[in-house]
Amino acid sequence: METDMETLRADVVIVGGGVGGCAAALALLETGHRVIMTDEFAWIGGQFTSQAVPPDEHGWIERFGCTQRYRMFREKVRAYYRAYYPLKDGARADPALNPGNGWVSPLCHEPRVALAVFLDWFAPFLSAQKLLLLARHVPRAVEKAGASRAGAVIAEDLSSGVRVQLVGRFFLDATENGDLLPLAQMAYVTGSEARADTGEPGAGENARPDNVQAFSMCFVLDESPIAHTGGALAPDGANGARRRIVKRPERYDFWKKYIPQLNPSWPGPLLGWQGLNPRTMQVARYNFAPHREDPGSLSGLWSYRRIVDRTLFADGFYASDLCLVNWPMIDYMEGDLLTCGETERARRIADARELSLSAAYWLQTEAPRPDGGAGWPGLRLRGDITGCGDGLAMAPYVREARRIRALYTIREQDVSAACRPGDTLAERYEDSVGVGHYRIDLHPSTGGDNYVDVASLPFRIPLGALVPVEMENVLPAAKNIGVTHITNGCYRLHPVEWNIGEAAGLLAAYCIKHGMAPQAVSRSRDRVGAFQEIIMAQGIETRWPEDLNLDDGDPHAHVRPRA
Repeated sequence: METDMETLRADVVIVGGGVGGCAAALALLETGHRVIMTDEFAWIGGQFTSQAVPPDEHGWIERFGCTQRYRMFREKVRAYYRAYYPLKDGARADPALNPGNGWVSPLCHEPRVALAVFLDWFAPFLSAQKLLLLARHVPRAVEKAGASRAGAVIAEDLSSGVRVQLVGRFFLDATENGDLLPLAQMAYVTGSEARADTGEPGAGENARPDNVQAFSMCFVLDESPIAHTGGALAPDGANGARRRIVKRPERYDFWKKYIPQLNPSWPGPLLGWQGLNPRTMQVARYNFAPHREDPGSLSGLWSYRRIVDRTLFADGFYASDLCLVNWPMIDYMEGDLLTCGETERARRIADARELSLSAAYWLQTEAPRPDGGAGWPGLRLRGDITGCGDGLAMAPYVREARRIRALYTIREQDVSAACRPGDTLAERYEDSVGVGHYRIDLHPSTGGDNYVDVASLPFRIPLGALVPVEMENVLPAAKNIGVTHITNGCYRLHPVEWNIGEAAGLLAAYCIKHGMAPQAVSRSRDRVGAFQEIIMAQGIETRWPEDLNLDDGDPHAHVRPRA
């Protein structure tokens, strides 16, 4: 063990400051514990912030189906807009304010607002030194304190290279890729399982550890009304069009011609207006008309994940909407981030950034327009919104992580509507520590699988899926719980990751208080019941109403005409 490093101590060390990490930290801090939280990036908040992805949520989210703290986060985002932004009166008074009016979510907002909410929420704990935030730090090693316990995490400051020893009674892995699991020598799974191992009807014949959902480098666009000149750019100086155009990426020709090798086949180049409907697998044509799409669901890509709808704000305050690009054309399928070394991982992320910059350049210069021309030269990357110099998000949007081998693994049979005909709810786990709902939504994979997008039923989060088979003081707190490649598709969304993190934080607190391992809690009905009483008092819902109307749970049920 290195002895010249600074040692920092807390009750719980949270490695990864994404959605689950922040939720875990809040739960622990508000119950009186000291916390150290690290994150690889400059911004905490993960999907909400450094990845720049507005929340994907079910249709009941405004009423029930999430934790009380997650609901507080949503209301804090709305309160921030009401306090600091010049909203029109109708938007300000709207209790269901959706600043972007994006049709993918009832709450589309800017990443910086989510970051501000988290930092404000954590401010008193930072001031009182109950919380230490270590941004731009990554785990490099885990020092064991016995065969089934971790004693410390060695984290490296990416800015300086300096390493620090983080000592805690419990450690939570809230990284996007489950990075702590191999360092702690824990049993884990990557990629897709074999049908013989899980019994899932949708699983393949063979396990494929490197068959992982695509990740994406998202970005934000605005648009100025620059005149189209027969597909060419207007002259320099007259309207600044050329200053907006992305520098032509080195691999642009490769990505422009790139057709993913998928089964079923993709209908043409990835950089194109044709794709596949994920639910029907029929060829679909995307609509894209900046500032000119009809309001409502499925109207087009500009309003799909829009994070600012300028019509909700004082006239003239915004010159343009802000459009968050998380579209099929930026799904990176050329390699996963879980089964490769650090050098190859960095290369694949750089390659994915090149794909996204190529998509932006294509949109600006060559994308076919409805009027027969090519390109929207008025489009501009807004790196100031994402906090990154090249205009893209800081971090990859990761859909699938390493997953612990847990006391219980959630399988397709537990949640799929097709596997549970006549039922309205998924498996009713008695050890539930939360709830969630989303379709089983798998993006095309690095192993050549195309979309899997099928109906699931409102589900519970079983405690057993949060408990590793062996390690006694390391818990998953994000997308790294005991799910399969298939069920990860509905357990990976923002409200569920939040619930997982919050439950993991409270489980660590419970185990510290009672001096026991998570396995001892999970295997005792009485202890599970006692723990459930505690988390329900904290505002965690553990079951769905039995009389749900499933039609109301459609994730796009919230869509309304713009205010």
